[in-house]
Amino acid sequence: MGRDGEESLSEPESLNVEALRWHDRTMASDLAPGFLVAAPILLDPNFRRSVVLLVDHRPEGSLGFVINRPANVTLPGMLDALGLRPGGGALPDSPVLVGGPVAPDTGWIVFEKTKERATEDHIVDVSSRIAVSASRELLESIVRGPDSGRLLLVLGYAGWGPGQLDAEIAQGAWIPVDIDEQIVFETPHDERWAAALRSLGIDPARLTNAAPCES
Repeated sequence: MGRDGEESLSEPESLNVEALRWHDRTMASDLAPGFLVAAPILLDPNFRRSVVLLVDHRPEGSLGFVINRPANVTLPGMLDALGLRPGGGALPDSPVLVGGPVAPDTGWIVFEKTKERATEDHIVDVSSRIAVSASRELLESIVRGPDSGRLLLVLGYAGWGPGQLDAEIAQGAWIPVDIDEQIVFETPHDERWAAALRSLGIDPARLTNAAPCES
């Protein structure tokens, strides 16, 4: 996705920010920003035991990124494929994430905000500390800078139509949890589902399957 002639992270096809109704710089709703934690009854393979960073929730639809499903490529490997060479700051050898089943050929950056990145037009604020962008130019400036900071590179996203997410929550498929930047950036991927549940005071070991939900 790009604005004002900027390149998108993904070469084949880019998303239109306006089509996603991202008219406001800061998302605000009862659910977003926040986590959606998949309940044990949710058996859809795209979302089983997933943690979704929900960035937009409105009557027209919802959008978020799965943050605990690694892809078969590392961050350095993806940057190399994009022709981006890191600068002075060391980048973690962490996996790129599969953000969801929608538009898997699009790339997104979920990153910790800094003063230098706080006012750029192609950045959408998720919370006071976390922002999202699909700007290749921004990714290039981050990785070539002296300190890349904390970031995730995500392919694709999770999307819901009007009323769909609310219906799935009512069915018990998702457990809303407050956002926690430590889980977003620091907790190991295979521990994020349990960590998000524990942050709500839920013991994952005590959760049991009820009626399965395919979503």
